[in-house]
Amino acid sequence: ALTGDGSQAGVCSSNAGHALWAGIADPEKARGVRRRLMRSDLFSGWGIRTLATSEVGYSPIGYHVGTVWPHDNSLILRGFRRYGYDGASLRLFEGMVQAATDFDLYRLPELFAGFSRRDYEVPVHYPLANKPQAWAAGTIPDMLAALLGLRPDAAASRLHVVRPLLPEFLSWVDLKDLRVGRHMVDLRFVRTPSGVA
Repeated sequence: ALTGDGSQAGVCSSNAGHALWAGIADPEKARGVRRRLMRSDLFSGWGIRTLATSEVGYSPIGYHVGTVWPHDNSLILRGFRRYGYDGASLRLFEGMVQAATDFDLYRLPELFAGFSRRDYEVPVHYPLANKPQAWAAGTIPDMLAALLGLRPDAAASRLHVVRPLLPEFLSWVDLKDLRVGRHMVDLRFVRTPSGVA
């Protein structure tokens, strides 16, 4: 981020996770980004805040300065998977699924307050958040697709499955009528002693 005079903003925010999603970080820097994003001042226990609690401008109810945006976390999870950070990917998914259980019909809102899970038993609702919100509604399915390693190639009517993962609370997942190009496929992912089949 840049300040009004064009100099670099010296704040710790979720935006660095987008560099992992885009694949533009070299592996050493990506490792540092993952470690930093998963520290407790950014990771609330449900998701990664837009701004670290250690920053002067942090507000757990500030629209872009400390709240948790589900779709932002989906991009970050995809970045973690790209660089092989499976443990962080699973923690992020599990936190977001747990957050969804505390919203009406499990529908994640546009954003929720950045208060810590250690301090509150449920995510604190942001009163003016759009509910439902299209990009938030896609968060859990997108995160799950990333964990399952689904990489569609519609032009070639192919679906690649790369290093599938399942969180501890899921033993299996069925996907029905998944369309890839002109074809459809049903898939079952099952936890086995050696991983996910």
